[in-house]
Amino acid sequence: MDEKAAIADQLVVPIGTQVVLRAETVICEPDQIHVKGQVAEIIQNPGGALRSYRVRFADGTEATVLRDGFSILKQMKAGPLLEAAAAFNERDLDQFIIFRCIVGSQAYGLGREASDIDRRGIYLPPAHLQWSLYGVPEQLENPALEECYWELKKFIVLALKANPNILECLFTPLVEQSSEIADALLASRQIFLSKLVYQTYSGYVMSQFKKLEQDLRTRGEIKWKHAMHLIRLLIQGIGILRNGDVPVRISEHRTSLLGIRDGRMSWSEVNTWRLSLHREFDEAFGVTTLPDMPNYEGANRILVMARRKMAEVDSGS
Repeated sequence: MDEKAAIADQLVVPIGTQVVLRAETVICEPDQIHVKGQVAEIIQNPGGALRSYRVRFADGTEATVLRDGFSILKQMKAGPLLEAAAAFNERDLDQFIIFRCIVGSQAYGLGREASDIDRRGIYLPPAHLQWSLYGVPEQLENPALEECYWELKKFIVLALKANPNILECLFTPLVEQSSEIADALLASRQIFLSKLVYQTYSGYVMSQFKKLEQDLRTRGEIKWKHAMHLIRLLIQGIGILRNGDVPVRISEHRTSLLGIRDGRMSWSEVNTWRLSLHREFDEAFGVTTLPDMPNYEGANRILVMARRKMAEVDSGS
């Protein structure tokens, strides 16, 4: 049994779960024999040091079965399809990263000596993995290294929705790695900017503001880092609507934003600035020259081009 299966077997399986016998035979009362592969339902959780479960079969007979004596039916039917990423446990998908950049405080011009380095980007697996029965995970994450890479289609879909984190990747000045396909995407990054920026950024800001208000009510204080990012998003949103570009680096606001981050600015002052920026954001939306919607056809052409290239690579190997 591998490590993942061993961990799963240590978890308590809930009452009502349908299971499949692993054991060759199970003797029930009165002397009824059930064989490997038959289905039962858990009616009682583990008892005693042996972690034995009470199960009931379709004919009404019951038996006591150890945890290693059964598999969960739903998982058994799904097999490796239960978790798409399971097919790649022994395959290093990092080799398919086509774009890597630095975002966060370092890109904003708000970094300090102890600031983390946040890396984001895109990965593009070969066609035979993309088309396989298992598919590929939508993103690769390494929390320990503060890294996240989206599969190309997922990245493009999020960009079309004006996701701030994705737009930041497209416009950050700190690019560490970029392939031919990624270069083509960056060269066309303006196609992702539209009036949706106003709705998306407003939604993020409103959600963050509600959390800050909730903190004030329940804890009597706010998380200043969150307040700083609320203001940052508004500043960047205004810049996008006014200039048709994402102002990732906002060093001119460094002193004020870090003042919020360090709690040197009162909540009243922060809220006054927020309301002022909201008015500017609304005004910028009213006069922006950005299109109503992003260029879906242009984005789709880039994705299809990338898929064809990966298919060509596969056919030539």
